[in-house]
Amino acid sequence: MGKNRVTIKDLAQELNVSTSTVSRALQDNPSLKDETKERVKALAKKWNYQPNTLALDLLRQSSKIIAVIVPEITSHFFSSTIVGIQDVMVSTEFNIMIFISNESYEEEALIIEKLAKIQLAGVLVAPSSETKNFDHFRRLQGNGIPLVIFDRDCEGLEAHKVLVDDYRGAFEAVDYLIKTGCKKIAHITGFSHLSTNSHRLQGYIDALKKNGLPVKKEMIIQTEGFNHEDGIVPIETLLKSKNIPDAIFAVNDRLAVSAMRTAKKLNFKIPDDISIIGFDDEPHSSYFTPPLSSVWQPVYSMGMLSVRILLQEIKEESTEFRNEIFKTELVIRGTSRKIETKKDFQN
Repeated sequence: MGKNRVTIKDLAQELNVSTSTVSRALQDNPSLKDETKERVKALAKKWNYQPNTLALDLLRQSSKIIAVIVPEITSHFFSSTIVGIQDVMVSTEFNIMIFISNESYEEEALIIEKLAKIQLAGVLVAPSSETKNFDHFRRLQGNGIPLVIFDRDCEGLEAHKVLVDDYRGAFEAVDYLIKTGCKKIAHITGFSHLSTNSHRLQGYIDALKKNGLPVKKEMIIQTEGFNHEDGIVPIETLLKSKNIPDAIFAVNDRLAVSAMRTAKKLNFKIPDDISIIGFDDEPHSSYFTPPLSSVWQPVYSMGMLSVRILLQEIKEESTEFRNEIFKTELVIRGTSRKIETKKDFQN
């Protein structure tokens, strides 16, 4: 045939029957004769007919589409989360549509506005770094579309949430640096309104206070983004200042790598002159020289649990929202010193 896609109408015209007859035959409706059903199925197979699931969803007033909205897709974090989501969904009747907000509140709100107008089974969202107002999520919920927030919290929004204990991960990283002898620890962070940033910042602050070290504003460096290039200038300014730190805890691995590169450029020895710990434990972290110490978080499992909660919500609307928080793990490699023991000291 000349068309790219065979339709029920094409099959009906060829067989000289109604479209409803073809539809019922393909669904093996017992009201039709076996001969009719066999003729329809044979032609459908010959012409490689594939049903239009979106059209069927509209007819049934239901949907098998789940939308996933992420800030970006190039990082290990979000790509691994999506893999976790896909691995759960591959054995279900649902399909996913992936949307990228590019860390923009406006783009995220526009995506949500469009999604609210179409038939959807549910939505998974990792909010953008610019998102402070959550009304667009509330409107989505108001339209009866199940919603799960993951990675970045939307404080004050009642919804299912799957998060990581960012506070504890940061606290343990800074506490470790202090135990290795570091006393002037800088923190490279991002926008304070973002939950992951604010929780990691608070973990940094509380670790200093717990160990009797002062919290100095000049040691908290805010960047304009999360990528390598966003950290170069502010970190270089810090390392050329009078307040040179003996350790840096970065809000993610990309900024930690910026700190490594800048420190090497300025002839600092890592970890002898300055220790560095990141957050995310991306796969390439262990291949740097020296290998990067980092805080590991179970991103793949986060994706799997997020979609499982959503699927459960789709099947049976719950009366209570779930708030699941994964634990982190500090991974020590070559960019941070080891904690000296009495045995080490004697040697």
